[in-house]
Amino acid sequence: MQVPEQIEGKIRELAATGNTLNCYIYNTKPMAEKVASLSVMMPTGVEIFYAMKANPHVAFLQTAKDSGVEGIEIASLGEAKKAVEAGFSPDRLIYTGPGKSPEELRWCVEQGIRTVHIESLTEAYRLHQLCVELDKPQDVLLRINADFDIHDAQTTFSGGSKKFGVDEEKLDEVLPQILALEYLNFRGLHVYAASGVLNVDDLLKNCELVFKLTQKIESNYANVRCDIIDFGGGFGVDYLEEGHDFNPQAWADGLQAMIAEYGFEGRHFVLELGRYLAADSGFFCTEILDIKESRGKKQVICAGGINHFRRPAALGINHPMSIVWMDKTRLHTYQEKVRGEKVYFGGPLCTGADKLANDIFIEAADIGDIAVFGLAGAYGLTMSNQEFLSHAKPDEVVLNS
Repeated sequence: MQVPEQIEGKIRELAATGNTLNCYIYNTKPMAEKVASLSVMMPTGVEIFYAMKANPHVAFLQTAKDSGVEGIEIASLGEAKKAVEAGFSPDRLIYTGPGKSPEELRWCVEQGIRTVHIESLTEAYRLHQLCVELDKPQDVLLRINADFDIHDAQTTFSGGSKKFGVDEEKLDEVLPQILALEYLNFRGLHVYAASGVLNVDDLLKNCELVFKLTQKIESNYANVRCDIIDFGGGFGVDYLEEGHDFNPQAWADGLQAMIAEYGFEGRHFVLELGRYLAADSGFFCTEILDIKESRGKKQVICAGGINHFRRPAALGINHPMSIVWMDKTRLHTYQEKVRGEKVYFGGPLCTGADKLANDIFIEAADIGDIAVFGLAGAYGLTMSNQEFLSHAKPDEVVLNS
C-alpha cells in the first residue's frame, strides 16, 4: 500500500509534536466521489442510503449529506439521534436490525421515520401496539431470512438459522398477520444475503431471487404490492489487495436488465452501503514502540491494538499497510529492526488476541516508525474494544479534502 502524500504529511506534522502517535486520519473525498459515481450509474429508482454503522463520525455523516445520499440506515436510537444532529430529517431514516426496544420503536413512530424494517412477528405486534397508542400509522418493510446464501461472502446474513428476519418458509404464516395490522403499512421486502461480496454475479443472483420472491408474494396475496425492495448492501472491498475490486457498473447494468425483465419499473430499490463508501476514507496510524525477536519471528508492538483497531483480528485478515519511516535515534546498540521479512504486529494489550497483522511482509521498520493501516474508514474505532485496559482513546483527525 502506498500512503497518500496528504496522509503522510499529516502523520509527520502530528509526530513533530513529540507525543506518541496513535490516531485515525480521515479524508472523506473518496467517499464523496463514490456516492457521486454511483448516483450516475444506478438505474432509475435505486436509492443510496449510508449505513452509518460503518463509521458514525460526523465527518462521514456530513459527507453523506453533502454528496446527496437519499438518507441514512440506522440500527439504534443512538445512531438515529446522531443522524438527525448531522442534518438528516427523520423521514430520511430507515431502521434495520433485530431487537428494537419499545423506546426505540416509539421514537421512530413519534418522529415519523421513513420505514421500520420488521425482523419478527413479535416486533410487528410491538410496533403496531405503539402505533395504535400514538394513533399514527407506520410504513414497514418485512425482512426475510431467505433460503439461500452466498458462500464466498465475508459475512452471511441469510440461509440457515439466523437472528435476522423471518424465515422464508414461514412467510405464509407471518405475512397475513402483519397485513392484518391496520396501523402498519406494508411497503415491501428487505432481503440482505451477505456482506463484503466481490463477485458481481453473486449479488445479482441475490437480486434475482428477491425478485422471484416478490412475484410469488404478489401473486399469492391480492392487493399486495412490494413498492420498495431493499437489497441491503454487500458491495465488497478488496482488503487483500488482490486486484478483485467490486464492479458497481456491472452490477448496475445487470440490475437494470433484471428490472426490465421482471417489469419492476417504477419501484424503489434500496442500497444500504457502509463499508464500500467509507473504507478507503480512513487510515489507522500507530507508532511502533518495540520490536523483538521471539523464537524465530519478529514481534512488532504498537501504541494501539485491538482496543483501537479490532477489525483485522475480528475478521482474521491483514489490512493493507505501510510503514512511514521516522528516522528515530536508536535507544541501544542491540535494538531490533525489521528488514525484508514476515512479522507479527500487535498492540500493548495483555492478551494474545491483540493482533493487527500476522505473517505480513515488511521491507523495513524501526522503533519509532509509524505503522499505517489502510481501508480503515469503515468498522474502525467504534468496532473496537476501547475500554479494555483503559488506554487513552486515539484521536480522529479529519483532513480538509
